Formats: sequence, structure tokens, C-alpha cells
Amino acid sequence: MAKVFTHLDDSLRAFIDAQSMFFVATAPSEGGRVNLSPKGYRDTFAVIDDNTFAYLDLYGSGAETIAHLRDNGRITIMFCSFTRTSKILRLFGTGRMVRPDSAEFDALRPHFGLQHPGLRAAIVVTVDRIADSCGYSVPYLELVDERPVLDALHARRTEDDFAERIAGVNAASIDGLPALESDHPLPSAIPR
Repeated sequence: MAKVFTHLDDSLRAFIDAQSMFFVATAPSEGGRVNLSPKGYRDTFAVIDDNTFAYLDLYGSGAETIAHLRDNGRITIMFCSFTRTSKILRLFGTGRMVRPDSAEFDALRPHFGLQHPGLRAAIVVTVDRIADSCGYSVPYLELVDERPVLDALHARRTEDDFAERIAGVNAASIDGLPALESDHPLPSAIPR
């Protein structure tokens, strides 16, 4: 039976910490496409307080989440256990992008682990609903390791490559909603 929680308590935090990945879902206010993205790298997700979490947003093939958050702020995160203990946890809330060249990002930095070369932003979410469900039909899977491919790819990118992404595939969603602004900082300009 599903349970609704009032806050991110210690047991939920332990469950979140044990997961190797999570899923992010957003949608535009009207029409358009629903976006659902898997996210990895355990050190990119952090519970900030009982009703707030953040995750590091790395450059990818698009900027749907950022565009949708600019449009309406609605976001759902789902954690799914693939171990013998079945459980799904959904965190519903209102999110926003925090630029990596801001003082707010500097305050968030200690919550995260390693630095990732393709850092685009932090997504900060205020949670308004926390609910779990059984996950009985989710298969058992064993984690081999984190996939290092995205970090390796970003480590080879030049400033020009990132600038082209900011002006190109990260400037707007696939439905034309604005995402990154032209003055978004390049990863090399972000203090570590």
C-alpha cells in the first residue's frame, strides 16, 4: 500500500542514498512533450533539508528540464529500487535552476561529491508531496559500476564546444521554450 510522507525523514534519506540512479519528469504548461530523463552519478543528488533537495544538472543532448522549470516549475523525481527490497519513491515539487556562477550555488556546493566537467547548473526543488509505492513488478538488477562516459566526454570538450551547446541544443526545448540564456557560464568559468 502506498504511503504519503510529510518530510524527507532519515529512512527516506537512507533509501535515496542507496539508489544508483533516479528519474526526472517535467512537462510544459500547455501542449508540448513530457520529458523523462534518467540520471546517474550518485554524488549529484543531495537532500538539503526535510522538504528540499537538489541535483547537479550536467550538459546533455537538450535542456528540457530547465525549459520546463522556467515555464512552470513542476517536477517529479522518482527513485526505484532494483534490489531485493522493492520500493518506488516519488518526490513531487516545484523546481528552479541555480546557475553555477551564483552565490546560492556556492552555498549548495558542499552537499555534493566529486566535480563533474560538464556541470551546467543545480536544480533545486521544494517538495510538496512525498509518496512511495510497492515496485513489485520492477525487475532485480545488479549494478556493475557507474558509467564514466559522460564525464569523459565533457572532459574532452572545449570552451567553444560548450558555447555552441549553450547557443544551440541547450538554448530552447524541443518545443521551443527558452532554456539557457546566452550569458550562461561555461564550465571552465565555474569556480571549483
